[in-house]
Amino acid sequence: MNWALIIAGAAVGAPLRYLTDLSVQKRHDTVFPWGTFAVNVAGCLILGLLAGAVTYDAASNSLQLLVGTGFCGALTTYSTFSYETMRLAESGARFFAAANIVASIVAGLGAAFLGVTVAQALWG
Repeated sequence: MNWALIIAGAAVGAPLRYLTDLSVQKRHDTVFPWGTFAVNVAGCLILGLLAGAVTYDAASNSLQLLVGTGFCGALTTYSTFSYETMRLAESGARFFAAANIVASIVAGLGAAFLGVTVAQALWG
């Protein structure tokens, strides 16, 4: 049954990643990978909220598998982040490559901490 929850979450997360990336990237005329950045930060926020909910016994193991492993695992993408960063560096856009690394780490950690903080306020 656990695998079915993961598959169900991934079946929603993967297409949402693709559609969000397309939608966000269309709105920005820059080489910076805003679509990947957006899905990764959103995933960090959701995972932080879920981790906080689990900490305060407001989320079940099943919800962890569905949302955390399945949905967020398919929504977020470290491989695309790495590929896009390397592509930026190789094409001479080193500032954007460095900005992508720094912004992704800072925003991702910030979003995760925000999620945990919101969970604590709601269930702590």
